[in-house]
Amino acid sequence: MATTFALLVGVLLHCWGAHSLHTKNDRDRCFHHSECRSDCCLMDLDVGGAFCAPKGRITMACLPQTKGATNIICPCRIGLTCTSKDQMCPRRCHMI
Repeated sequence: MATTFALLVGVLLHCWGAHSLHTKNDRDRCFHHSECRSDCCLMDLDVGGAFCAPKGRITMACLPQTKGATNIICPCRIGLTCTSKDQMCPRRCHMI
């Protein structure tokens, strides 16, 4: 019984720790997009480093989510897609 209880506590603590990854708010310093509640860690080219930033809203400039740690421009919010209507224009968030 004690072994079962110890195992259950270990599993629950591990699961609780996995959900606490996205703990940083917008404008907090970050090293990887998984640290941010918005899931976007944006490079700060003026100061260096990176900070958490909100995902793009409709008609905002965007880039698809990268596999790397930080973004140059954040991806779109859920329900929007990052596309360019014209090859001469930058990508923007549009309704799917």
